[in-house]
Amino acid sequence: LAVGDRIELMSQGAAFEVEEVGYLTPKLLKTERLEAGEVGYVMAGIKDLGHARIGDTITHARRPTPTPFPGFKEAKPMVFCGMYPTAATGVEPLRKALVKLRLTDFSFRFDPENSPALGMGFRCGFLGLLHREIIQERLEREFDLSVLTTAPNVSFRVTGTDGTVFEIESPAQLPPASEIRSIAEPVLEALILTPDRYLGAVLKLLENRRGEQKKMEYISSQRIFLTYLLPLNEIVFDFYNQLKSLSQGYASLDY
Repeated sequence: LAVGDRIELMSQGAAFEVEEVGYLTPKLLKTERLEAGEVGYVMAGIKDLGHARIGDTITHARRPTPTPFPGFKEAKPMVFCGMYPTAATGVEPLRKALVKLRLTDFSFRFDPENSPALGMGFRCGFLGLLHREIIQERLEREFDLSVLTTAPNVSFRVTGTDGTVFEIESPAQLPPASEIRSIAEPVLEALILTPDRYLGAVLKLLENRRGEQKKMEYISSQRIFLTYLLPLNEIVFDFYNQLKSLSQGYASLDY
């Protein structure tokens, strides 16, 4: 790969001219070409940051490889919430910050959204609650932005009466009831470890969150290991905090 070559980003089908190549030493060390087996960087005239996807295959535009390198696929967000600037003029700075964050974290996704109460903002998708907190913290620390976040929710899969299957991320996207055959929601397997003296309170919490018990076993004289099926929608908001509160911090959750 040399300066002046025309390359193609295979997931997007977009072609660009190479302006610079080099090595990371860890500083950028410019060179004329990169040979097979070498690791380096490529600079090209990419105007849209969305074209640069982590894990994508770069090939020569004039003599491309027939298939991209295997294993590349987009991460699917599981938790969604709205992010809105606290200032009315903060929409464009927030958009630019989200675009830059997506360069280093491609599992994060966002789309424009307009709320009657909060105005212009973005609907953001995350891998989980911790991922959401990290993104919000980075916006505040790295870009000096103040944002409001709405309560998280998850996507649902709708099957229409004509057999079409699609996903919705808010109730406003639901078609009329006469056009819906079924609605499915994401479900996870929750693994909970708790002292036995808090078992009653933990079981009540799980039942209130529509949990289905799969297994309960003592792993010691005073500790119980629970396996439950739980709708993701029931645990994305305040479930972990309630579990910790009911068990005085002793219960733990994995899924």
